[in-house]
Amino acid sequence: MSDAPSDSLRLPSIDGLLAFEAAARLGSLERAAETLHVSASAVGKRIATLEERLGQPLLTRNPLRLTAAGKEYLAQVQTALSLLAAVPLHRREQQRLTRLSISSPPTFARQVLVPALPRFEAAHPDIELELLLSTPYLDQPAPPSEVEIFAGAIPAGGEVLLDDVVTPMAAPALLARLPALHTPADLAQAPLLRTPLQPWSPWLRAAGLDWPEPSQGTRFVDLGLTLEAAACGQGVVLGRPSLAATYLRGGTLKRLFDLAVPAAMPYGLVRHAESDAARAFSRWLVAHCAALSADVGHA
Repeated sequence: MSDAPSDSLRLPSIDGLLAFEAAARLGSLERAAETLHVSASAVGKRIATLEERLGQPLLTRNPLRLTAAGKEYLAQVQTALSLLAAVPLHRREQQRLTRLSISSPPTFARQVLVPALPRFEAAHPDIELELLLSTPYLDQPAPPSEVEIFAGAIPAGGEVLLDDVVTPMAAPALLARLPALHTPADLAQAPLLRTPLQPWSPWLRAAGLDWPEPSQGTRFVDLGLTLEAAACGQGVVLGRPSLAATYLRGGTLKRLFDLAVPAAMPYGLVRHAESDAARAFSRWLVAHCAALSADVGHA
């Protein structure tokens, strides 16, 4: 006796069986569609094809209800699908991902965090990051996140990321248009880019210059925009080497003097969740920032 399927067998498609089982169990084509990630019309067509193959209706429409044949068939289908689902080769191993939300000021995210993310992802493929931007200068609270990166005083339990310095930088194109800048006093001949996030006064005092804070030109309420404006040759920026690392390495910006002073605010990190993922990210970012600081050097 042959074990091959008989020509008289009317085997339905698995898609049809799944559509029928989901619609019967959930009582709605729409809910079945959501479960199967297809449209409601696709579910309806699959059930109709199944009913045509079997030669009898399984569900009534408007309202959706099982027929007598449908009730009997549903129990048999659920048993068959359970047996198929139990076959080891039918189960795809899925990596369990842990999602971790991070909030960060825009410039830190662009200049420090995003370029280094591939290294974190390679070391922690089980952690999926969600990066949110905060706007601290506008006095708006950071979006809810499990790890918050910020610029300001480090609270108890927080960690320092970059206790930075600032020093004047400019684009070679701007320097070519200006008289030579040999000493800090020569900056009198240069446009100074200004931002409320990093005043010039501390550096000017350290340089022995009793000048007022610059009051002319565009006012940038973002450290990244001041760096970009400087790279475009619009003026001299009082920049952090850590944030300007890509510009400095590429030669888009050049440090003008050895003199540097502490930045207005350090960058720090605080965890709002004590999960393994949050701790792993924190350790990685602290180490990355330490390596970045050593690379760019502090004058």
